[in-house]
Amino acid sequence: MTASSEAESAELPLLDWPRGGVPSVVDTLEGLEEAARRLAAGRGPVGVDAERASGIRYGQRAFLAQFKRAGAGIVLIDTETLRLAGADFSSLAAALDGPEWILHSAMQDLPCLAELGLTARQVFDTEIAARLAGFERFGLGAVVERTLGVRLAKEHSNSDWSKRPLPLAWLTYAALDVEVLDDVREALIVELAAQGKLEWAYEEFEHILAQGLPEPKQDPWRRLSGISSLKSRHALAVARSLWQAREELARNKDVSPGQILPDSAILAAVKASPRTVPQLLGTPGFHGRQAKREAPRWLQAIKDGAASQDLPELRLPSPGGIPQPRSWEQRRPQAFARFNAARAAVARLAEDLRLPAENLLQPAALRHVCWHAGDAPSRQDVDRLLADADARPWQREALADVLAHTFAVSDAESA
Repeated sequence: MTASSEAESAELPLLDWPRGGVPSVVDTLEGLEEAARRLAAGRGPVGVDAERASGIRYGQRAFLAQFKRAGAGIVLIDTETLRLAGADFSSLAAALDGPEWILHSAMQDLPCLAELGLTARQVFDTEIAARLAGFERFGLGAVVERTLGVRLAKEHSNSDWSKRPLPLAWLTYAALDVEVLDDVREALIVELAAQGKLEWAYEEFEHILAQGLPEPKQDPWRRLSGISSLKSRHALAVARSLWQAREELARNKDVSPGQILPDSAILAAVKASPRTVPQLLGTPGFHGRQAKREAPRWLQAIKDGAASQDLPELRLPSPGGIPQPRSWEQRRPQAFARFNAARAAVARLAEDLRLPAENLLQPAALRHVCWHAGDAPSRQDVDRLLADADARPWQREALADVLAHTFAVSDAESA
């Protein structure tokens, strides 16, 4: 945020209390049934949000779920307490099965709500809508400022939502997040309709639900920060073993893996290969009573990794079998030239349409089209490749002619 935008934001009135006040948290089975009845009797779409304890607790489960619907008001549900009490969320799921859900950055919250059996039939994602509308900032606070002309306090977004009881200030924050969603939706609908982009938005929302929940990452241990510094398969095997040991301990303790051991410590241990407790405790990142207490675990993981016969590949195959474009220049110079020209063309069109280039076409889709386009691809050829890459109809309509023309020009210049 620039200094001028910060000053403009500070001048806006602060929204610090919901119109109907902050309701009591639903944390009993009887209260859950009553909340479900209220939401089922409400009208229109329902604002939806969830609070996790990312970076503090293990996993991404919801500790609090917030809803607001006309005629029902705001409902705050302590999903963690109810889950531990063996609650059946089926009545709540039935109440929410039908109305449009309004969420900000839907794919952040849909997975943890689905773990409770709560799924949407239709969604309105205010972040995606703001992107398509050409907003420069997409966080909920920024979108609220732009659409409603008020400031929304966001100071508790990274709080430990597993804490009980939840402080009133945190509950106020949570209630305000859903308080504004319906009004933001209405404002964005007007904005998108004026720009001729409303149909685009609904195609994007349908795509969110059609693609389903994210699949588990292949070899998630490869997401260790700095792992690219390891240059041998044996080193990767040790890193994998340490990651797995950390994951098991974090799951058992219900804490974020980073709270157990930072990624940098795992990499340091791989490179130092300590064999004794003193050597391990002298490795960067292994300090304090917990490191000493768990030293046998880490040393065994290092030993197991070093002895493993199942050595991981240095690099996973590229998604879809398409290598990174930096390697194309030698392997497929025509595709390389097309990719550079197409990337520039997509950026220009995105600027004309007032939306981020990645929302006009995801980089993976652009790579797919450029890699697989044959000789002299027609508009129909490009459109088919865009469809294969999961581009939505509005994206195909906007880009098929542009990319076919760009390829033709690039080929002529390279001839």
